[in-house]
Amino acid sequence: MTRVIRTDEEAVEVARKLAAVLADEAGVRDRERRLPESEVAELSASGLLGITVPAEFGGAEVSVATLTEVFRTLAAADASLAQIPHSHVVFLQALRLQGTEEQQRRYFTAALAGQRFANAQSERGGRTVADDATTLRRRTDGGYVLDGEKFYCTGALFADWLVVRAVLADPTEPGGPAASGAPAAPDDAGANGGPAASGGPPAKVLAYLPRDTPGVTVRDDWDGMGQRTTASGTVLLEQVAVDETQVVPYTPIFGAATTYGARAQVLHAALDTGIARGALDAAVAQVARARPWFESGVERAADEPLLIQQAGELEILVRGAEALLREAATAIDAAEVDLTDDRAARASVATAVAKVAGARASVEVSSALFDLGGTRSAADALNLSRYWRDARTHTLHDPTRWKVQHIGRWLLDGTPPPRHGQL
Repeated sequence: MTRVIRTDEEAVEVARKLAAVLADEAGVRDRERRLPESEVAELSASGLLGITVPAEFGGAEVSVATLTEVFRTLAAADASLAQIPHSHVVFLQALRLQGTEEQQRRYFTAALAGQRFANAQSERGGRTVADDATTLRRRTDGGYVLDGEKFYCTGALFADWLVVRAVLADPTEPGGPAASGAPAAPDDAGANGGPAASGGPPAKVLAYLPRDTPGVTVRDDWDGMGQRTTASGTVLLEQVAVDETQVVPYTPIFGAATTYGARAQVLHAALDTGIARGALDAAVAQVARARPWFESGVERAADEPLLIQQAGELEILVRGAEALLREAATAIDAAEVDLTDDRAARASVATAVAKVAGARASVEVSSALFDLGGTRSAADALNLSRYWRDARTHTLHDPTRWKVQHIGRWLLDGTPPPRHGQL
């Protein structure tokens, strides 16, 4: 039976207990590339998949600060498994922003019951990650038909529902953003004032499909060096019938001040920061087993002055990332109390800062782990390389070089960051 979590405090407590269980064989699962079926089932039963459901629909409606702590805690234990519910949470937020009351009730109820939503967003090809070729077309007999191919579909193999981002062939038709009266707006394909704002790209929607819908095929073909057990394979969509009630406008999310992108990105920052903490905890355990360098004249590796110095520097780095993560989450929570362009921009900038700090910490600490642990820590049986492989793979998700650009422009000229799903 799926637990229903009622408070923020309960959510954090449940996450900590689940993380302790997940950490036990995380290294083995990674080495064998063994998909965490039973562990994902435990995640569903824990109630954590329903913690963002609004209170009016029976959920805890936890703060962003609590949500990021839940993801950070899970990522420190198993970064692959922690990434699986990322899209789940993001698409529940899309429903909150653009879904009808009927859609919200249907899908929020499913989330509270432990059902899982996974993404089908990125195209297999395309010039950039924001280009969508997957198209939703009107059928003459009513409803829509969906065709396309998506990649990096994290958690798709475990999903009860697949959420497909698609181009709407005719945005003026019923169910489309234009028909709903929402303004044409920049989305993840463009920035404020850019091509999308001028009406260039077509409107986009999200289609919420049962995993077993005829015409849907999910391939287990993800072969990344890290994040090995996220089940981020390919989703094929061939003449998939879609009912109007399954379609939610996507483009209008970015038509006004929004924290949608910041919410998505702060969870990625939480994953990176969690990896950094997990790697540092693993390093501490290895230091306890390591031999001191013979020139140090000490009995234990933990007494080596140079090792102590490096450990202290790494702890500062991780604590800094954790503090910036909390600051970003707090900024998003504050912005949503009274959402304006300025507050949304500040939340996005704070999130970008946290994302850069988390990414840097995860890569640096997961590499320095071996400096602290010594040669023994390189034993394949320990599989400690998973921290670096997870960090290096996950931090490729959204390049930090562009985060730094947006932060710098905001600092020097007060230029607000663009509105899209990656900021």
